[in-house]
Amino acid sequence: MITAIVLAAGKSERMGRPKMLLPFGRKTLIETVLAGVRRSRIDDVIVVLGAHREAIEPVISKLAFRTVFNKDFGAGMLSSVLWGLHEVPAAAQAFLVVLGDHPSPPASVIDRLIAAHERTGKGIVLPVYRGRRGHPILIDTRYREEVTALDPSIGLRQLLRDHPADVLEVSVRTPAVLMDVDRPDDYRKALNSRRRR
Repeated sequence: MITAIVLAAGKSERMGRPKMLLPFGRKTLIETVLAGVRRSRIDDVIVVLGAHREAIEPVISKLAFRTVFNKDFGAGMLSSVLWGLHEVPAAAQAFLVVLGDHPSPPASVIDRLIAAHERTGKGIVLPVYRGRRGHPILIDTRYREEVTALDPSIGLRQLLRDHPADVLEVSVRTPAVLMDVDRPDDYRKALNSRRRR
């Protein structure tokens, strides 16, 4: 079993409005992200909510994903990972950390990460586009307790630094793994990229 932890708890301060609810084609940004996850081989999905929970929850409730509320959402991204990790079933072999503000993680990329993990046994698997590491990132549950002890100011980067021999980079052909929607300019670029596709 592979569980996806979708992080959607941020305050969206740099965007100036809840970015998870920004229109993205016929759906919102968070619905687009979740649709990509649903098309993949992922077995289980947990959506971590925080700021703007009251507005986001009704939008995704019809998708029937489990949700968890991060009461510490102001503490940064690692806090959301930990709230989600607490809900990952004991039977899971790995968990996939998906950023809710990455507009469209292709299902094919997620499936390649899962296949690479299964084939190699590597504990940390992530996509790379033209030499740059992106998201989502797959982490074997053998690191579950270590993740809970990470320095919040460094986050998951610390795990990669501490276990370089267990990191597998999977080369992909899509820049979508690098796309991040934090500011209005990022949103415009993401929309333009979507139209070109």
